[in-house]
Amino acid sequence: MTAETAMEDRLPNWSQVLPTVQEVGDMLRSFGIYDYAVFAFMLLICGVIGIYFGFVKKSTGVDEYLVGGRNMKMFPVSFSLIASFISGISLLGTPTEVYVHGTSYLCVGFGIIIVAFVMSEIYLPVFHDLRLTSTYEYLEKRFDKKIRLLGSLLFSIGIMTWLPIVIYVPALAFNQVTGANVHIVTPFVCIVCIFYTCVGGIRAVVWTDFIQTFVMFGSMLLIIIKGTANVGGLSVVLRRNLESGRLELPTTDWNPLTRHTIWSLVIGGFFHWLHISAINQSMIQRYLALPTLRSARRALWCFTVGVLIIMGICGYAGMLIYAWYHECDPLTTKLAGAKDQLLPLLVMNVLRDLPGLPGLFVAGVFSAALSSLSTGLNSMSAVVLEDFVKPFCKTPFTPRAADILMKVTVVVLGIVCVGLVFVVEKTGSHVLQLTTSLSSITSGPSLGIFSMGILLPWVNAKGALLGGLSGLSFMGWISLSAEAAIASGRLKFDEKPVTTEGCYYSFPQVENLMIFYPPDAILNEGDDDFLPEPLALYRLSYLWYTVTGALVTMCVGLVVSLVSSENVEKLDPMLLAPCIRRFVKTSNKEVQQVELLAWTKWGKLLDNIGKHQVR
Repeated sequence: MTAETAMEDRLPNWSQVLPTVQEVGDMLRSFGIYDYAVFAFMLLICGVIGIYFGFVKKSTGVDEYLVGGRNMKMFPVSFSLIASFISGISLLGTPTEVYVHGTSYLCVGFGIIIVAFVMSEIYLPVFHDLRLTSTYEYLEKRFDKKIRLLGSLLFSIGIMTWLPIVIYVPALAFNQVTGANVHIVTPFVCIVCIFYTCVGGIRAVVWTDFIQTFVMFGSMLLIIIKGTANVGGLSVVLRRNLESGRLELPTTDWNPLTRHTIWSLVIGGFFHWLHISAINQSMIQRYLALPTLRSARRALWCFTVGVLIIMGICGYAGMLIYAWYHECDPLTTKLAGAKDQLLPLLVMNVLRDLPGLPGLFVAGVFSAALSSLSTGLNSMSAVVLEDFVKPFCKTPFTPRAADILMKVTVVVLGIVCVGLVFVVEKTGSHVLQLTTSLSSITSGPSLGIFSMGILLPWVNAKGALLGGLSGLSFMGWISLSAEAAIASGRLKFDEKPVTTEGCYYSFPQVENLMIFYPPDAILNEGDDDFLPEPLALYRLSYLWYTVTGALVTMCVGLVVSLVSSENVEKLDPMLLAPCIRRFVKTSNKEVQQVELLAWTKWGKLLDNIGKHQVR
């Protein structure tokens, strides 16, 4: 099929003069009144939920505001976990990853399954049994106040680099379908999120997440079903991706510089998601809102299944994008202004003739973003109160003072995150890799500190402190240097082939995105000379970042602990993983009494069962 024939099939009423890419883009930005109404209705529901839990069924007290009184239901909490985990970063970033680099990334799902088993048996029992409000209380119990402060700082740095990306991503989608400026959209939507998080507390966050999860799933299913039907069916999608090399399994290469291998995806992905799921305040705070460890484990498995489903949907959406644009790459023609605008572009091609449905998609993307933003702000209010203020106050906080402090924290941090969107806009990575890279600066050291505390009883406070600082410094250097090299164009990664031979519109002739430079030299933009390739360490796959940070932290922590004079003889076994407790001798009478009571109850239960069977 020639380019002219393709144009006639798609746009039969147009003249033989090819439209420009700008004209096509303007035509696709057909966000109508019904779409705005659907989008506004979603925001209105979120605001009403905040009003309900803030003024009608008011949350009183720190415990109620932050962990819902520890008596929330498993089902809504599970959906809240999914919504918090799957932000707009995943909804837009995963399809872009598949379109640009192929389906190998989806094998990270195997690492997520392993995370569920490890978290269920090692990390979750410790946090739930201690009935913590802030995850970082554990670090003070296990080590000392300095380690607690370090852990809280690592979380704060991580959340403040993550939330601006979370806000920026849905604004990209809105910009693609409406043309509205990113910096006009973000403040307006964030005001709604800040409002319901501020007044409603954890209950408002969980219930808005619950509703937003359905919007998120529904919008994605609508796109892939309608898009698949329009492009010619599932067989066409699979065939076109197979022919282009996108439908593939990851390589078994052991080279850590290779961007995606089966080892980096499963092992590196496991450590990255372990940090997010097992020790991150944003996630643990929801598990702590459940009354029992059993209900928390059920929520964990519901969350795992939900995440795998939505990742599969997003991955298929990436394949569908290529099936639609296999003859005319919208990134080369600049029909899509940024890599992570590919899915919104597909939405306007598929749904623009159905009023209200593009609005549903944008509502879904913003739902994912709002759930993550509200979760992050609520968690930060917990950390500020419990870790940064209370430990340094000689007089106890009154409930009213604590309530005011938490709400002020939500408002101030929300405003700061909106401002940091300007910084995110200047980066050169697409959001999935950017998020993983930046979060690893703090996620590796944080995971290393917690893992040493839970799994290695001989590690002391001095080792944890020096290990954490070493891991933070090392990963800050690697991650920021690599991102700077990517942003400057000195570091690039192989991408799957694309073409513009079948385009039905004219566009400025620009450098093809798939032209690669020799591996030993990178061309500097605007210069005819070749610059030396960046340091080999900067080419380390971003999936190994969290592993590296954790290993550096744990190795330094172990060495310092072994050579220092501090000891941990009085360690409470309840601070260790259940599988480690049996190997630790303790003189803690309270722990022994709890264990004795448990065995007594089991004995009575077995005795009653025996009597019942005799009868």
